[in-house]
Amino acid sequence: MTTVDLNADMGESFGPWVMGQDAELLKVVSSANIACGFHAGDPDVMAQTMRVATAQGVGIGAHPGFADLQGFGRRRMHLPEASLRNMVQYQVGAALAVARAQGGAVRHLKLHGALSNMASEDEALAEACYGAALEVAPEIIVMVLAATAQQRVVERLGCLWAGEIFADRAYNADATLVDRSLLGSVIHDPEVAAPRIVKMVQAGAILPEEGAPIPTAVDTICLHGDGATALQIARAVRAGLEGAGIKVRAFEGRRGALL
Repeated sequence: MTTVDLNADMGESFGPWVMGQDAELLKVVSSANIACGFHAGDPDVMAQTMRVATAQGVGIGAHPGFADLQGFGRRRMHLPEASLRNMVQYQVGAALAVARAQGGAVRHLKLHGALSNMASEDEALAEACYGAALEVAPEIIVMVLAATAQQRVVERLGCLWAGEIFADRAYNADATLVDRSLLGSVIHDPEVAAPRIVKMVQAGAILPEEGAPIPTAVDTICLHGDGATALQIARAVRAGLEGAGIKVRAFEGRRGALL
């Protein structure tokens, strides 16, 4: 039976400002990428989200981003490599500690927003981020934007990794995500997102808006938890996958190059 993981970015509320429907999403997804306080979230939100994820049996991931609360981590920043590494380790360390305090454990790492987009284009940047995280947590599973520079780096590093595709984002022909400033870059309609993702999982490939299919590792599917229709998309995608005979469960991670 074909299996795939369903993940969502969450833990992105800050104090009294609520972002997303985390409690409901945690009933649908099998993995959660939890903000570490730099682009979103705070210690209370992180602890609460990890507590519920642990109780629900949902895999916990550290979701580090740029120190950009106002821009939600979606503005590109250029940092010295040492600062970049320290920034990632600071956030991963916080996630490891808080998860342990809640009776859980961090299974995976996923870069957020602009940091992730930059790492999908720049192997040196991706290697700095992933190398820093692996120094802190050597067995962490690195979630990568499939078929991008991120994947090339983890294949070379020999660490555990999982290939990710997006249910609610449009793709360029090189497997990078269409810039959010462009019309149609974000998919809001569950009736569009669900069948599109089922086709990608069945094909084992990214199906860009233009260009040929891109065969790749499809280990996990992402939903952005801050979207207005995130919960509806999550439910529709899970129902579509299960209706197609595809089981939803947390990924195990793979190692080395994709054959």
